Amino acid sequence: MATKVSALQRRRFMAPKAIVSTGELHAARVAFRQQARQGVLNTPRYRMRYFTWGHGPPLIFIHGMADTGRAFVMVMHRLIERFTCIGYELPNGCSDGADLLHYTLPDYTADLVNLLDHLGHQRVAVLGSSFGSLIALASLASSPERWTHGILENGFARRPLNRFQRALAHLSRFWPGFFGDWPAIYRWVMQKVEPPALTSTPRPVTEFTIECGGATPIRASSLRSILIDRTDLSSLLPTIRTPILLLTSDQDRLVPRSCWEELLARLPNVHRVEIPGCGHYPHFTHPGPMANAILDFVQEE
Repeated sequence: MATKVSALQRRRFMAPKAIVSTGELHAARVAFRQQARQGVLNTPRYRMRYFTWGHGPPLIFIHGMADTGRAFVMVMHRLIERFTCIGYELPNGCSDGADLLHYTLPDYTADLVNLLDHLGHQRVAVLGSSFGSLIALASLASSPERWTHGILENGFARRPLNRFQRALAHLSRFWPGFFGDWPAIYRWVMQKVEPPALTSTPRPVTEFTIECGGATPIRASSLRSILIDRTDLSSLLPTIRTPILLLTSDQDRLVPRSCWEELLARLPNVHRVEIPGCGHYPHFTHPGPMANAILDFVQEE
């Protein structure tokens, strides 16, 4: 099957390991604390914590299944002179009043639009990371007039679980607490599924990665996994006309190659950039190449 190739798709960032430093993380976190504007929005479904940071056209980031909005701070720090970066927390069902057991994908997309309306943004670029890519794709399909660009970071339109993953997700949806309550186990699992983020980054960056994922309630992650298993947006892909950038990684163990190949083949207006030496979380390990790809994509379009 023929695939579309652009200058962006041909560019490869030559990085055998992570391209990130302790200084970069420190500078980004300090700037975030000093400059980002925090807020809370009561949607019809939950109390949403969000922040805005920077100047320029809006770019909203949707985090993944076991992550948090602040996980993108190093990428955002490189973009805040060009964009107003927006991050928010997906419902977790703990202290935010969300009834995750009955949360649907249209609920997630409605929450996203509620935030844009609250902030007064009519047209926005959207970035969805992993699970967040489902929310981004569904939003791009249901309200195309709201989006200038779509960016999918190791995303997918469908990603069914295997038998073991499905059984574990259904079992753990009853477990209390957070991943961070089990630090040794969580770190061991992350080393298995995401070695680039745990073995090739400076220790403070590794700890930041663990901190962001560890803030996820186990039950929330399980229910998000079940929603992933039940979702198939492949039939919507040909209807999405918004320019799309696929950010893929050659060492991603969580999202199979077939997922981005389907997106590349079926989205009408799509480019791809692959980051070598990178796992599932380039916003932790390769924030510079990720930010450069975003800037090049928006400027090229």
